[in-house]
Amino acid sequence: MTNWVDVAAMTDFPPGSVRSVDVDGTQVAVFNLDGVCYAIEDTCPHDGGILTGGAVEDDEVVCPRHGARFCIRTGKVLAPPAYEDVAVFPVRIEAGVLQVRDAREEDSAS
Repeated sequence: MTNWVDVAAMTDFPPGSVRSVDVDGTQVAVFNLDGVCYAIEDTCPHDGGILTGGAVEDDEVVCPRHGARFCIRTGKVLAPPAYEDVAVFPVRIEAGVLQVRDAREEDSAS
C-alpha cells in the first residue's frame, strides 16, 4: 500500500492555494478550490510541462506552455493541444494536515 504524503497544514493551505509535491516519484499538483482539495498529476501529457504554474479558472487549470486545459476535480482534458486526461489522486485531511497518495497501482490490481 502506498503511503500518504503530507502536503501542508490546512491552516497554511487556504482556498486558492496550489502546491506541487512528490508522491512516490510522481509530481502531483494539489489545489484548494473554495476549501475543497483536489490532486492531479502535475505533468501536461501534451509535452511534459508542469501545470502548477498555469492559471486557475474556476475548476480548470491552464497549461502555461501551450494552453491545454484540465478539470482539477476530474483530471479530464478540456482543450487541446493535449488529448489525454491527467491522473487524479486521493486526498484526505489527517490531524489537520492535508495528505495525498498515489493509488494507481492499487486501483489497477483490483
